[in-house]
Amino acid sequence: MSPYDPSAYPPFAVTVDLVVLTVRRHALCALVVRRGEQPFQGRWALPGGFVRGDEDLAGAAARELAEETGLCAHDPAAPDAGNGAHLEQLATYGDPQRDPRMRVVSVAHLVLAPDLPAPRAGGDANSARWAPVDELLESPDQASAGLAFDHATILADGVERARSKIEYSSLATAFCPPEFTVGELRRVYEAVWGVALDPRNFHRKVTGTPGFLVPAGGTTTRQGGRPAQLFRAGGATLLNPPMLRPEV
Repeated sequence: MSPYDPSAYPPFAVTVDLVVLTVRRHALCALVVRRGEQPFQGRWALPGGFVRGDEDLAGAAARELAEETGLCAHDPAAPDAGNGAHLEQLATYGDPQRDPRMRVVSVAHLVLAPDLPAPRAGGDANSARWAPVDELLESPDQASAGLAFDHATILADGVERARSKIEYSSLATAFCPPEFTVGELRRVYEAVWGVALDPRNFHRKVTGTPGFLVPAGGTTTRQGGRPAQLFRAGGATLLNPPMLRPEV
């Protein structure tokens, strides 16, 4: 093995940034924190932070999620425990100018969770809130009015990942409580896609897709009107046929 000189290569830091999405008041919302330190002090940003030397990327993402928001990542070893938010790696961002402090490469993660209470801030964040994604992404001038760093790009990528994945996977149920109605699931699709769906067609599709939903054995009137049947997520991870987005 030839000699290796680490000093021959420029050092850089690795961070994790989190696109945390939920549905609140029938709107797709993202978690943002107001930065308490420079750079971009006082600006809204996605939660995240530097990866420590003794942790892997998934561990760093789960730690930052807990520290900055009080949320816990779902434990894949306990799929029926209802024990946290869905967490998956999204993409890597490495523009040399993305962070004014030094060369920083960020590995973004996507987090999906049901309707959640107001988060708590931690780390270098002095406040945190849920904000509609349309509000966060509507500013054309990110440098003066939008999210800090390149977080508008990361957020847009995370939203598109969520929109596309609920077409062919059962991931939409990650936005729902353990037991939910077809109407509640439809409102998730409507919020994520930003479109209105025909209730009867939607009901026929989701209940006719093998392994998507299983009856929970009860009903609820929490949405008003007549009692609606409760369902749980089935064992399918891929939907066949897929739930394709309407063309708008």
